[in-house]
Amino acid sequence: MNYLRPAIVFIGILAIWQAAVSGFAIAPFILPGPLAVIDVAVERADTIAGHALVTLSEILLGLLFGTLLGTTSALVMAYFRRARAWVLPILVVSQAVPVFALAPVLVLWFGYGITPKVAMATLIIYFPVTAAFYDGLRRTEPGWVDLARTMGASKAAILRQIRIPAALPAFASGLRVAAAVAPIGAVVGEWVGSSAGLGYYMLLMNGRVQTDAMFAALLVLALLAVTIYFLIDAALRRLISWQADVDPTTSNQH
Repeated sequence: MNYLRPAIVFIGILAIWQAAVSGFAIAPFILPGPLAVIDVAVERADTIAGHALVTLSEILLGLLFGTLLGTTSALVMAYFRRARAWVLPILVVSQAVPVFALAPVLVLWFGYGITPKVAMATLIIYFPVTAAFYDGLRRTEPGWVDLARTMGASKAAILRQIRIPAALPAFASGLRVAAAVAPIGAVVGEWVGSSAGLGYYMLLMNGRVQTDAMFAALLVLALLAVTIYFLIDAALRRLISWQADVDPTTSNQH
């Protein structure tokens, strides 16, 4: 049933969409119906698949680099007290400046290839991963750390064997948020300057008033984002399988 719910929700959204288009007689160039969008998606499957592959590469590389950078920053802040004072301002500044405002600068520096899009996705992913993992490292149960110190464990051993495993649930939460927002960075980068990708294709179709093709690209992007999220969620559940899921709506029942 858990796997059927997303499909049921997706079909329900399509049904509401089609009912709204038919019921209000909305012009196709304003909002095409889902059946017309699916027809275009099938008809142009090769073209859209090529652009989707480019966007998927940008999202996955952004996730990889953002996660590595965020994890490293959190570990450095947790292990080196002096480094924390230097890294924390960078973490705050990375979110104080809207990443959308940086897109033209990144395109200017790195050109119209895949690099600025990956950099955009990396910047968006960096903050949730770093903040969640660092918070988890800070909130390790003090009794576990005190017991390890009493037994003569080194600082590195405490970090490796106690703090990191204890922080994995928080890290998983940050990575889930990152997986959900990663497509934003890739698509915004494509809008600013690109010659391939779903964001570029949507802009191209918008300029030609081919709204159905634009929605077809948007539909594929949504499917990509949802698939990436559920794959990462499944991997994280396996990684922290020792932590039982608790339903907050039933935990207070007696």
